[in-house]
Amino acid sequence: MKPHLIVLDLDGTLLTDQQQISAKTKKILLQAKEYGHQVMIATGRPYRASDIYYHELNLTTPIINFNGAYVHHPKNAAWQTMHTPIDLNVVHDVIGSVNAYEYDNIIAEVKDDIYVHVENDAIFDMFHMGNPKITLGDLSLNLFENPTSLLIQANEANSTIIRDHLQAVHAEVLEHRRWGAPFHIIEIVRKGLNKAVGLAHVAKDLGIPRERIIAFGDEDNDLEMIEYAGIGVAMGNGIPALKNIANEVTATNNEDGIANLLIERLSLKE
Repeated sequence: MKPHLIVLDLDGTLLTDQQQISAKTKKILLQAKEYGHQVMIATGRPYRASDIYYHELNLTTPIINFNGAYVHHPKNAAWQTMHTPIDLNVVHDVIGSVNAYEYDNIIAEVKDDIYVHVENDAIFDMFHMGNPKITLGDLSLNLFENPTSLLIQANEANSTIIRDHLQAVHAEVLEHRRWGAPFHIIEIVRKGLNKAVGLAHVAKDLGIPRERIIAFGDEDNDLEMIEYAGIGVAMGNGIPALKNIANEVTATNNEDGIANLLIERLSLKE
């Protein structure tokens, strides 16, 4: 069998609800590598919050972070990195405009450095993964570099209102997605970026055509990737919009959906 590229979203896909890779799924992914297939991660997370899983699977491929805003190779500094941050002037415009709405916080990330707009106790543990440098205080005064991504934390109702505003006012320069439950976070990256853009870059480098790409996802930030892949797979716990465009729907992230499909598709042994 010709080598395939297996592409894995993390939260709600590769990871169980306990934020772990199940023993069965890990075994099958390692077996796929032994059979000559390539395995990679494509996530909205920064690298510092995904490297633990990269190393657990002993990957040797590039990784897509920030939903395609940062595509790099952790084990090859000479690889052609793609880093496409948001223009700082646009960020200041967004901060100014969303001040008219109720939100809990705004967080800017420059690769693995974090800038927190409002000092409060509602900073998720994920933001502390990898011991990043954290700068607290007004982003208009403390952020001097184009950020890789911008996160707006608000309750569910206000998140919808803010996303409507972003679409109406900033759609020409920004892409925005929501995080899956239980997080009410709006993630913003530069216009035109998504996981499929990063995946195309990596697949070309690896010499693997679209028809031999198997991609797994569960949320709206996986839509383009699932549509791009030759075999786009929605998890059983995925959103309806993703299941509607996927080539296949597998079991949930807690039921080894990835492993079950790969066993069937790539003739692997359970």
